[in-house]
Amino acid sequence: MMKTFAAKVEEGIEGKNGILSLGPVYRNLLSKNDFPPMDPDFSTAWDIFSVSVKNHPQNRMLGWREIVDGNIGPYVWKTYKDVYDEVLHIGSALRASGAEAGSRIGVYGSNCPQWIVAMEACASQSFICVPLYDTLGPGAVNFIIDHSDVDFVFIQDKKVKELLNPDCKSAQRLKAMVCFSSLTEEEKKRASSIGIKSFSWDEFLQMGKENPSSIVPPQAHNTCTIMYTSGTSGEPKGVVLSHENVVALVRGMDLFMEQFEDKMTVNDVYLSFLPLAHILDRTIEEYFFRKGASVGYYHGDLNALRDDLMELKPTLFAGVPRVFEKVYEGIKKAVSELNPVRRKAFDILYNYKLGWMKKGYKQRNASPLADLLAFRKVKARLGGRVRLIISGGAALSPEVEEFLRVTSCAFVCQGYGLTETSGATTTAFPDEMCMSGTVGVVSVYNEIRLEEVPEMDYNPLGTPPCGEICVRGKTVFTGYHKSPELTREVIRDGWFHTGDIGEILPNGVVKIVDRKKNLVKLSQGEYIALEHLENVYGITPIVEDIWVYGNSFKSMLVAVVVPNEEFTNKWAYLNGHIAPFSQLCSLDQLKTYVLSELKSTAQRNKLRGFENIKGVIIDPRPFDMERDLVTATLKKKRNNMLKYYQMEIDELYQSLTGQKHKI
Repeated sequence: MMKTFAAKVEEGIEGKNGILSLGPVYRNLLSKNDFPPMDPDFSTAWDIFSVSVKNHPQNRMLGWREIVDGNIGPYVWKTYKDVYDEVLHIGSALRASGAEAGSRIGVYGSNCPQWIVAMEACASQSFICVPLYDTLGPGAVNFIIDHSDVDFVFIQDKKVKELLNPDCKSAQRLKAMVCFSSLTEEEKKRASSIGIKSFSWDEFLQMGKENPSSIVPPQAHNTCTIMYTSGTSGEPKGVVLSHENVVALVRGMDLFMEQFEDKMTVNDVYLSFLPLAHILDRTIEEYFFRKGASVGYYHGDLNALRDDLMELKPTLFAGVPRVFEKVYEGIKKAVSELNPVRRKAFDILYNYKLGWMKKGYKQRNASPLADLLAFRKVKARLGGRVRLIISGGAALSPEVEEFLRVTSCAFVCQGYGLTETSGATTTAFPDEMCMSGTVGVVSVYNEIRLEEVPEMDYNPLGTPPCGEICVRGKTVFTGYHKSPELTREVIRDGWFHTGDIGEILPNGVVKIVDRKKNLVKLSQGEYIALEHLENVYGITPIVEDIWVYGNSFKSMLVAVVVPNEEFTNKWAYLNGHIAPFSQLCSLDQLKTYVLSELKSTAQRNKLRGFENIKGVIIDPRPFDMERDLVTATLKKKRNNMLKYYQMEIDELYQSLTGQKHKI
């Protein structure tokens, strides 16, 4: 008998014109009859932290690596009590500087203890924390400061120059700027010239000590953070999350984890390197603070992340698919360099353990011998103590997920969520092979249902049930900041419409199969607005038409380009090529030229690195109805285009991957 992981609690309802538009409602089995009661001891993000300070004052909370004589040293730590004292001083200094309940406080920089102290200081005084994140596009920091009415900014020393750049005009509205470390005299003068008071971290701490303020704790309904995420047309969207949203996510994770033998404890350690300005890392850290556990920050170089792993020896390792693809590629490369006998032994042990796991054995019991002989070395590459690996931000390749499940000697699971749902909307069970390739079951304080997408042939009452994932519950955001129209567009009849297409498997587990809007995530977890990019690249003179393609298993974008015949002939004449247009389109030299022109367009329009097109397919024929590539109004049929060009796209990605390895 198949094990069921979710409860179906309500049947579908009819939409307009009698068309069945909504499927059943699905809940976590822990919420089958109703959402469980919240924990009475905490209702805000401030409670999460302050209760742990009371319960675990001397536990290690925040760790970082100091640089001594140019060398990166071991991790040093602040206890929960140390951090609490610092939080009170920073909160008091903000009050002394004029901040009031509801003031927006920006935090701009890489993950570090000061980031968290600033965040908790906001919670202690009912301020609103606004992460500033420059990879949301050119001018994003300028936009966010202005759009969210930020008055004070905590900033990493490396980011000060960008904030004080004349292009960042909204910086002039700031009352004060506090550096994570210290500022140069030149930076202080520049800040002063545009009316910003500037402080080093120690100076601001001292101000707080000299001007103590009482804690002004927030209420559950108060805004905790405005977290900006990618918009489809370039401008970031400000997702407003309440304290209740954050607490419901953490409390739900508490209840979820209680189901398993392996519990998270005060002894767990997390390596933080995913941006704190993103919801995934933020919620993991909140959960660790809830447990009184430890968070150590990477030293700032992602290329040297393995060094931090070896030093910190974390028990939880979370990342986006690109991180795990690199781990996978590194291990596969090491295996390929073994002598033939050892390589064969590795393959035999892999298949042996996988076979037992597929029969239902837990990973630690599937083959202790294989773990001892081969896979403990893989575990050692992650620091040697990792018990749980979480992948989020985009879909993880089934091949990579299976490999990690077998070789890492740790639980591996995927989750699915958005900033708008405070992070994890669904989470897979840690040791269930039947969940491989899926994103698991709906979280405890949410419910989901699928909505019909007739233009894509997705039916929530079909077999299997498929449709747009809609979410309702305690972790769903209150709306987009200053964007009521956009809020109404995505929250309808109480349901948040994610734009992602999901499939419900017979056991109640969710699988992501498509995207309703032309917005995709690459494997590093960044959103790409495809139509927006097509509009940008379409102005390139050599381009008559362009179709941009990417998916969550790849880190690069590619495109099919229909060249402008006149410009192509002009290029051919100048470069000594005499041939009909169709033959010119088969020349590698033309591909190289088109790529260079697209790169120039990207630079002129200040596109982000991952929005650059890395490879092209040249098609002399316009996208036409004859091949069913466009509609009667010439809108691209993206699914049909993918089917039509699939073989060439696969070959292009293969060649690009080969080039990357050569480099």
